[in-house]
Amino acid sequence: MLTILAAGSVFFPGLFLLSKQCLKSIPALRWSEGDAVIVSARLVSSVQAVMASSAGYIIASSCEDIIEDHLSSSPHRHWLTSAYIMFAVPYFVYDIYAMFMCYWYKLRVKGHEEASAAPQHMSSALTSYLRREFLMVLHHVVMVTVCFPVSVFWRQGKGDYFQGIMFMAELSTPSVCLGKILIQYKQQHTLLHKVNGALMLITFFICRVLLFPYLYYVYGRYASIPFHMVPFSVPWHCNLGAALLMAPQLYWFSLICRGALRLFTGSSRSQRPRPNTAAPKERQTDSGALPQPANGYSTRSTEPELATH
Repeated sequence: MLTILAAGSVFFPGLFLLSKQCLKSIPALRWSEGDAVIVSARLVSSVQAVMASSAGYIIASSCEDIIEDHLSSSPHRHWLTSAYIMFAVPYFVYDIYAMFMCYWYKLRVKGHEEASAAPQHMSSALTSYLRREFLMVLHHVVMVTVCFPVSVFWRQGKGDYFQGIMFMAELSTPSVCLGKILIQYKQQHTLLHKVNGALMLITFFICRVLLFPYLYYVYGRYASIPFHMVPFSVPWHCNLGAALLMAPQLYWFSLICRGALRLFTGSSRSQRPRPNTAAPKERQTDSGALPQPANGYSTRSTEPELATH
């Protein structure tokens, strides 16, 4: 287990650094350090999402008994259940750092380069980042400090099927990451952005919003009890955990819907790149604006940006 944990600790930061160097070395792109950092962070999130979703599908499809396939003698228990949890835990720690680096470079682009080297500016940027990204950072911390020990130790190997389905929630992440890259490069007016936005809305709703109702439904069928009686039949801490995990997903989904409504109701003029003939006063206002949240969720954004998890 420690070997798998160490492998994850090396893999995700290593992939981030490797992709950043590769992107910077492509002459045709001519990307700055900040561009390479931001795109590399999205790439790593997408890779982790594909790996988690694939592991989840393998695990869920191998279970015949959704509760008791944890027994060592069961031919349906898959080694990926605990192994991928251990492998993915370092990702959430790494991603807190990656989100801060994205926020840091966006802050510099917005006209703060002159103070970028000052230690007090780094400290204020970190404080601002934690304040603006509190919910996402809290989500990552809970995944490491609560969900990890619960999934590996407390459940004692039971419910591999449920664990696999929860891994598959990451299916929505690649479209989220692509959407943030398109917004970063002012491509909101393109057909690709609209198609990706629709895909993002659908996958997030199916994989994250319907996730817990589906798990309750599956357990109801397994236990032969009506769907509406499931919350009264499972332990209270299961209901509490599901509620705490689902609450931020509902909040983020509401932001996605708000952004999608703006995207598909004809605000094309605001989506197109602005010409370079803007008045100096307008340029000054834009350069002094705060960067978009590193996690991508924004109530002030004109497009549906999303987080990686």
